[in-house]
Amino acid sequence: MIALSLAEIAEIVGGQPHDIPDPSVTVSGPVVIDSRQVAPGSLFVAFAGERVDGHDYARRAFEAGAAAVLAARPVGVPAIVVDDVQAALGALARDVVRRLGTEVVALTGSSGKTSTKDLIAQVLQRHAPTVFTPGSLNNEIGLPLTALTATADTRHLVLEMGARGIGHIRYLTGLTPPRIGLVLNVGTAHIGEFGGRDQIALAKGELVEGLPDNGCAVLNADDPLVRAMASRTKARVLLFGEAEDADVRAENVRLTAAGQPSFSLHTPSGCGDVTLRLYGEHHVSNALAAAAVAHELGMSADEIARALSEAGTLSRWRMEVTERPDGVTIVNDAYNANPESMRAALRALVAMGEASRAEGGRTWAVLGPMAELGDESLAEHDAVGRLAVRLNVSKLVAVGGREASWLQLGAYNEGSWGEESVHVSDAQAAVDLLRSELRPGDVVLVKASRSIGLERVALALLDGAVEGEVTAR
Repeated sequence: MIALSLAEIAEIVGGQPHDIPDPSVTVSGPVVIDSRQVAPGSLFVAFAGERVDGHDYARRAFEAGAAAVLAARPVGVPAIVVDDVQAALGALARDVVRRLGTEVVALTGSSGKTSTKDLIAQVLQRHAPTVFTPGSLNNEIGLPLTALTATADTRHLVLEMGARGIGHIRYLTGLTPPRIGLVLNVGTAHIGEFGGRDQIALAKGELVEGLPDNGCAVLNADDPLVRAMASRTKARVLLFGEAEDADVRAENVRLTAAGQPSFSLHTPSGCGDVTLRLYGEHHVSNALAAAAVAHELGMSADEIARALSEAGTLSRWRMEVTERPDGVTIVNDAYNANPESMRAALRALVAMGEASRAEGGRTWAVLGPMAELGDESLAEHDAVGRLAVRLNVSKLVAVGGREASWLQLGAYNEGSWGEESVHVSDAQAAVDLLRSELRPGDVVLVKASRSIGLERVALALLDGAVEGEVTAR
C-alpha cells in the first residue's frame, strides 16, 4: 500500500484513534486480516467472524510489527476504532485507488472469472506493472485487500468481482470504480440463490452500469444475455467472441493433440496466431476476453497473441494437469463447479483422452455435487451425467450423497451403462477404486463444487496418500 500516516487513515475511514501516542506513524506495510501475515508497518484489520474474532489477535499483530489495528472497539494497542470495519476497509481502498489514478479493470461472470483474470494479468504484465486479485478473493473483503496492494508504480489493477445477489457488484464498483468492465457470461452458477438467469444477468450487468462516459464495456458477443447489457451502459462497447460482428474474435479454432486450443486472433489493430497452454476449448472465450481488454489498453495484436500463448495457470485446482511417472494423467479441476464449467471440463477431458484412446487409455470423470442450484439441481446433475455418456467418457465415478446419485442415474438412464458408471459414498472410496483400476494412458478429471473438497482425490492420486488421509467434507 502507499504510505499513509495513522492520522490520515483515521480521517479517511472516519475513525477514532485509541492508544496511539504518535499519529504521524506511517503504515508502510501490507493491510492484512490474518495476524500471521503481519509485516513491519502493517495495518491489521480485525474482523469478528463466526468462529474467530480478529480483535483477540490485535496484540499479537502489534507485537509482530503492525503499526496499528483497524477495529470495532479499543484493543489495548494502537488502533483506529470505527463503527463498521468492512465499510472502513472499503473506504480506505477507495481513497488509495483514487490517489493512485491507476487503470482499473473489473470482470465478472457466472464461470471462468478466475481463469480469465489470470490471463488478463499475465498479458498486461508484459505491458506495465499490474496488480490483480489472488485466487478468487472477489468479495467485499478480498477486493479491497487486493486494491490496497497497489503501489505508486502500479499501472493496471485487475479485479475479479463476484456476486451472490442483486447489489453486490454495484457495491464493489463503488469501492474501486473501473474504467473497463468485462462480463464473461450468464450461466446457472448460484441460480438457487438468484432465482433465475434473468436475475443473474441483472446482477452481473451492474458492472457496466457503473462505468464512466469514457469507459469501455467488454461484452461477450456469443452470450445473448451479456450482449444485451450494451443498452445498460453509457460506456463504449467492445464485443468479443466467435460471432462475425465481434470486434475481437477467434477464427479457425482447433484443439492440439493434447487438448489445448489454437486459433487465429483478430482485433481491430491486427491479427495473430495463438496456441494456449491451457486445456479445453472453453478457454478460447476466456482468451478473447483477455485480448479485448489488452487491445483497449493499447497492446498490439502480436503482443497479445504472444502473451496469451505463453500464459499458464496461476490459480490452483483449475484444470491443473499432471502426468504421473506411470503415464496416468490427473486433471485437478476441483476448485469449483457449475453446470457450464462441468460441461466444458468433460469436453476437455474427452479431447485430452483422444491421443491415448488408440493405445487403450481411458477417460475417467470423477465428479461430485454442484452446489447452490436450488430447484434446478436434479435436472442439472442428471444432464451432466447424460452428457458424460454422449461424449463417450470411459468411466464415470459420482462421489457424494444425493446429488452425486443423480449424476450416476443420469448416466445410467442415457445409455446402457453398467460398470461404466458407479456411485461411491466419499472421496476415500473414490481413491480406493481408482488406485485399483487406473492404468498407463488413463486421463482422470476430478471436479465438484469447492465445498465438497474433492481436490483431495486428485492430490491423493498424485502423492500416494495412505488410507485415512483422504476424506470427503
